[in-house]
Amino acid sequence: MRIHELKQRLRQAGAGPSHEQRILRLWSHALPRNSGRRLPASFFPSSLLEALPSIEAELAGLARIHTVHPGADGSERLLVALADGQTVESVLLPRAGLCVSSQVGCAVGCQFCMTGRDGLLRQVGSAEIIAQVALARMRRPVRKVVFMGMGEPAHNLDNVLEAIELLGTVGNIGHKNLVFSTVGDPRVFERLPQESVRPALALSLHTTKAELRRKLLPRAPGMTPEELVDAGERYARATGYPIQYQWTLLEGVNDGPDEIEGIVRLLSGKYGVLNMIPFNAVDGVAFSRPSWERCKQMARALHQRGILTKLRNSAGQDIDGGCGQLRARVAEVPVRFVEGRRRNPANLVTPGIRPPAPN
Repeated sequence: MRIHELKQRLRQAGAGPSHEQRILRLWSHALPRNSGRRLPASFFPSSLLEALPSIEAELAGLARIHTVHPGADGSERLLVALADGQTVESVLLPRAGLCVSSQVGCAVGCQFCMTGRDGLLRQVGSAEIIAQVALARMRRPVRKVVFMGMGEPAHNLDNVLEAIELLGTVGNIGHKNLVFSTVGDPRVFERLPQESVRPALALSLHTTKAELRRKLLPRAPGMTPEELVDAGERYARATGYPIQYQWTLLEGVNDGPDEIEGIVRLLSGKYGVLNMIPFNAVDGVAFSRPSWERCKQMARALHQRGILTKLRNSAGQDIDGGCGQLRARVAEVPVRFVEGRRRNPANLVTPGIRPPAPN
């Protein structure tokens, strides 16, 4: 389901703008229908009241929590089952953040990521994105949503922007707390400045070397690191939100003195911050994580050269935190729905599947 399709159904059922806004607000906040000052019977037209149970059941059936994997740092990785049996991952982060997925699988094929192993399986609809937020809000408050889960948001642009528009209005998420992450696609820099809700932008840089970047991100659009930073700088100045440049630290690949010089050359004077995230080990991937001391040395060297750098020990390291890892562990067991419910509604963990043990 797309959000605009939901709005159309509500209007056909007799909803006016205020009725529509209330329903979308309650849904995105995971609140019951009778929340608020006015009871539905005194506010909604009778035709809408008659149609609501069916619509609400369909929204509730968009996604279910399949398994929950808590982390020692307060994060929770959720494996979310969609109505067709596909699964995506969401991560509840410390400090009221949520990471959501925009695709089942991914076409970019980043060499250090599990998500793209099987390629792109399908797009996640805008309503399914909001459903991930609603499920998370049933567990704890959510005041920041980052599109850094499974998939490349730029490859599902219409659905992602539709979800961002709802979250930035009735969803009550501050625009700077909506973070659109991308490997770099010219369409992003064309579309986002035109939107009524303009999110903050996270750009996957990972190296300052164009040839190495093509190897690490083999099917990303052909923007060079210089072109990516230039486009990011224009967006940052237009919105007032600093760009978050993402850098997955890979031992012996992008953690050397040459990359420090390249980062200084590219990012000096730019309105942005460099987020350095040590690689999260993935089974069968021939990369390793630099020592924590090496990571600190690199961040310290960049600080001394005037580059605002944050070294992040990414949430969920002990719960298969690398995107796509959790889904890969249970992908062989499909999740089936019957009349909008899972066959095993009493348990979060499907029989026969054990939650991953801490690494």
